[in-house]
Amino acid sequence: MELPGPLVTREWLAEHLTEVRIVDVRWAIDTGPQKDAYLQGHIPGAVFADLDIDLSSPPGSGGRHPLPSPEHFAEVRTRLGLDETPVVAYDNRGGPVASRLWWMLDAIGVPAAVLDGGISVWTGELETGENVTPREGTDGPVPWPTARIVEADAVPAELRSGAVLIDARSRERFRGDPNPIDDPAGHIPGAASHPWDENITDAGVFAEVDVLRRRFEDEGVNTDSTLLASCGSGVTACHNLLAARLCGIEDTKLYVGSWSQWSQSDRPIETGE
Repeated sequence: MELPGPLVTREWLAEHLTEVRIVDVRWAIDTGPQKDAYLQGHIPGAVFADLDIDLSSPPGSGGRHPLPSPEHFAEVRTRLGLDETPVVAYDNRGGPVASRLWWMLDAIGVPAAVLDGGISVWTGELETGENVTPREGTDGPVPWPTARIVEADAVPAELRSGAVLIDARSRERFRGDPNPIDDPAGHIPGAASHPWDENITDAGVFAEVDVLRRRFEDEGVNTDSTLLASCGSGVTACHNLLAARLCGIEDTKLYVGSWSQWSQSDRPIETGE
C-alpha cells in the first residue's frame, strides 16, 4: 500500500486505518506534550510520540528542539512500531508538529504523511488509553542526511549563492516585537517571513496548491530554487517544507536550530519587516 502523497485526507485514513501506523504528536508551546488528551481520545490504533523526548534531543547549544541522535530515534521507532509500514502523523493545530515527524521519517526514507486538518477533522470513533506495539528488532540507526539540513554557519553562504530562507514564525515574532518566547527577538538577516499558519485555511486544512505556490512565488521561490526553512526551534519550519513538497519544490533544507540557536550567539540579528 502506497501513500497518496505527503498529505492524506480524513476519508483516505478511514479507508486505510489498519494499513498504516498512526502517530499522535499533539503538543503546544504553552503545555508541552499533550499526552493526557491522547489518553482521553485518539484515532484508533494511534501511538503517542513526545516532541520533546522522542523527536528531539535535550535543549542546548543546538537550540530548543535539536534532532535526536540516530541511535535514539531508532529506539523510538522500535518502541512505537515505526518500521517500513507507512506512517500517518497528526496533531490538533493544522499539522505544525505532525510535519516535524513527517520530515524526520521522510528524511531517512520511511514513507510518511500528515493527516490534513489533524484530529479536529476526524469524525470516526475515538479510542482511549495507550497503544504500545513494539516491533521485534530494528534496522539500526539511520544517519540524518546532510543534504536535507543546513547548519547555522552555512546559512550566509547559502543565501549568497541564491538560496531563499523562509521563517515560519508569526509576523510579529519575525519583526522582533517583544514576546515571551524570543529573547532576543528578531530574525536572521536575509530571511523572509512565511508564517506556517498562513498555509492553512480557516478550516485548519492546507490551502489549495495554487495558493501555496503563489506564496512561494511572492518570495522568489519556484521549483528550481533552493529553499531553506527555519522557525523558532526547527518544528513549524517543517510545515513550510511540507507545503513546498506539495508545490513540487524539492531542493529544500531544514535549519534545525533555527532562531533558538541563532539568537543565542554573536550572529547578526535583524528586526522589522
